[in-house]
Amino acid sequence: MTYDLSVFLIVCPMVFLAGLVDSVAGGGGLVSLPAYLFAGVPPHTAVATNKCSSSMGTLVSTLRYLKSGYLDRSVAVATVLCALVGSVLGSNLMLVASDTLLRYLLIPLIPVVAFYVLRRRGEGNPEPLPLKRRRWIMAVISLVLGVYDGFYGPGTGTFLLLLYTSLAKLDLKTASGNVKLVNLSSNLAAVAVFLWNGQIAIPLGLVAGLFGIAGNYLGTGLVLKRGGKIIRPMLLVVLSLLFLKLLLDP
Repeated sequence: MTYDLSVFLIVCPMVFLAGLVDSVAGGGGLVSLPAYLFAGVPPHTAVATNKCSSSMGTLVSTLRYLKSGYLDRSVAVATVLCALVGSVLGSNLMLVASDTLLRYLLIPLIPVVAFYVLRRRGEGNPEPLPLKRRRWIMAVISLVLGVYDGFYGPGTGTFLLLLYTSLAKLDLKTASGNVKLVNLSSNLAAVAVFLWNGQIAIPLGLVAGLFGIAGNYLGTGLVLKRGGKIIRPMLLVVLSLLFLKLLLDP
């Protein structure tokens, strides 16, 4: 699959923005996936190629979080394994869905996901749960959202963060590190499935991924400085454009 320069000019800047958004506020896929679709990439290829480029950026932000020590290692193995299994299931489901079905699924999913992504999140200091209960809760969350990430993806990181902090009672910084590790795992599993089935536009995905790396690197530094407020208006503009495109396309 090859695309002309205009596709790269639309996708790459938006993937850079998506990396910035994702590392600061989560939900970067709400920017990058619409960019692929807006550039005219078919839905299956858009989801698969977006997963490729976002994985590259997520790897960078994950390493930066882990280097800073933001990780609950006692639950890491269980959550990663569950995310891998869920993502393989979800990505295989996506492959058998028709382009029309994917398009009509996006119409109701985008505003629902956006609503949760754009909500304010608290930063309290919750009482920690016992290890076994925390591990079980986070494993189930990771499995379910791994399926969602493999099938669709946008907002996965934010959903993980919301659930890890509200149900598993992790503090925000530790939850962020675990979210990045789990999200990276589910991304890589989906990429492997999509590569095996020839769904990724590799040149576009790799070039866009470099822009995603730059965005994630910059955005991860902004996390510590509370730079996320500028992201919400950007998300609203991009979501509005995608929503109009989906509604108006035949």
